This record gives sequence, structure tokens and C-alpha cells, in this order.
Amino acid sequence: MENTKSVFAAIVGRPNVGKSSILNSILGQKVAIVSAKPQTTRTKIMGVLTRGETQIVFTDTPGLHSPKNKLGDFMVRSIADSIGNVDICVLVADAGGKGVHKTELDLIEKFKTQDIPAILVLNKIDTLKSKQALADKIAEYSELLRFEAVVPTSAVKGEGVESLTEEICKLAGEGPHFFPDDTLTDQPERVIAAEIIREKLLKLLSDEVPHGIAVDIEKMRERENNQSLMDIEATIYCERDSHKGIIIGKSGALLKRVGTYAREDIEAFLECKVNLKLWVKVRDDWRNSERSLKNFGFNEEH
Repeated sequence: MENTKSVFAAIVGRPNVGKSSILNSILGQKVAIVSAKPQTTRTKIMGVLTRGETQIVFTDTPGLHSPKNKLGDFMVRSIADSIGNVDICVLVADAGGKGVHKTELDLIEKFKTQDIPAILVLNKIDTLKSKQALADKIAEYSELLRFEAVVPTSAVKGEGVESLTEEICKLAGEGPHFFPDDTLTDQPERVIAAEIIREKLLKLLSDEVPHGIAVDIEKMRERENNQSLMDIEATIYCERDSHKGIIIGKSGALLKRVGTYAREDIEAFLECKVNLKLWVKVRDDWRNSERSLKNFGFNEEH
């Protein structure tokens, strides 16, 4: 295609403001996992949207937070890397939040010092009680930076997502498409499958367990005598024996629910039937182990 355009966009912001939901809504399919718990996203999930001549390459980063272990250090570094290697940043903030948070001020300062164009997305407008509240919030952020655009959205309802996509497309420059036009994500199917399983664990487990969980896909291959069936075997790693019991649940009930919900989403993503088997193992303090982090894909090359 002649006269092609492209733009690299990093979606940044505090934990739990809806960054992954916005990415999934724009792409029309889940590539980033979503939960009500903060710091759900651990790695830079790249999504790709091609509209006619224009290709947008999205980076969905972890929420900016104070790291408490080596995994946290990795997550914060990945945000810095994302901001430094894009054409535009999409700052997602909670429309109903109180004031401008320090982490958002830090990000805005980075936009200024690195001279990066930024779009402000005020998400969760469905939670606001009045239009005046939204106007006040827009004014509050607009005093801090001249944003290329301010887009109110409700990612869960799909409101404002089309407007956001159009605003990002306006900032695309002439250049090649870096991915085939039908590409949805640069992540291997194994990574997406593992993330879907982790999402279900996040939703079903109590607060103290989820952040100490990693999922490793041990096997993923089509059945030899039936190519419309995919066999997937995954191991869920946790940090304590007590957590292992919680994950499995009474008579294996919770693990079975995780498997059922994960299989449905993986089948939708892969567009084939899936035979999913899950195991749970304990690996003490893996979030502070360089070897474990590398084994689970958290390294500088990821």
C-alpha cells in the first residue's frame, strides 16, 4: 500500500485506571488481561491496529508504582523503556479520582523533558455524577500540559474509544507498516494463554495471593489426529504452601473454575477447541529470583 502511515503509542498511567481495558476495546479483542486488582499487567503487551493506510502499534505498560521486589523493578523499567521509544503517550487517568496523583505528575514531567506528544484519556466517565465534574477534571489536567487531545472514555461500555482511536491516527507520520496488516499482537500465543489463566486467578483469589503467582505453559500443541483441538498444559507457580491450597481449593473446586473460565477465553482467542490441564507448584520468593524471573519471561529482552 502506498503512502502508508504508522505511529507507536504507549498507554501509561497509574495502576487500575483501565489501560488494558482501553487497549482491548480499541483492538476489539482481548490481548491484555483485566482485573480489579492493581498491577495486573506485568509486561509490555503490544497490540496492533491497522486502519487503511494507518497502523498504530500500542504498548500497554504496567501501572506505575513503587517497586517492592525485583519483579517490581522490572515493571518500572519497562515503563521507562516504553516512554522512551514511542511517538506518542496516552495517559489514562480515572475521571472520578481526587486530584492529580504524584505518579501522573511524574509522567507529565517526563513528557515535557522528552518532548513527547501526549493524549489525555479520562476513563470511567460512567462513574461520574455530573458533566461539571468532568469539565473540572479536564481543566485540572490541562493546566499541567498542553495535551494533543483530551478524550473522555468508558472502556467497559466502549464510549469514547472510537474518538481516541481517531485522535491517535491523526498523529501518525508517513512510514512503513511494521507488522502485517492482520496482526493483532506481537505476543506469542503461549504468552496470551498464560496471561488469560493468570487473569482468572486474579479474579477468583483473595488479595494476598495473586501477585505471588506466575503461569508457565509447559505444553501447547495441536492434537495429531485432530488439528481443531489444542492440548495445553500449564503450571501455576506460587510462593507458599498455604497459597497452593487456596489456589487448588476444596476438592480442587477453585482450580477447576479457573480452568473452565480460562479455557473459554483461550478457545475464543485461538478459535479452536482447547484441552486445558493445570498444575500448581510452590517456588519460594520467585519474584526476587533473577533465574525465576528470566524463566517466566521477565527479562530485558522481553
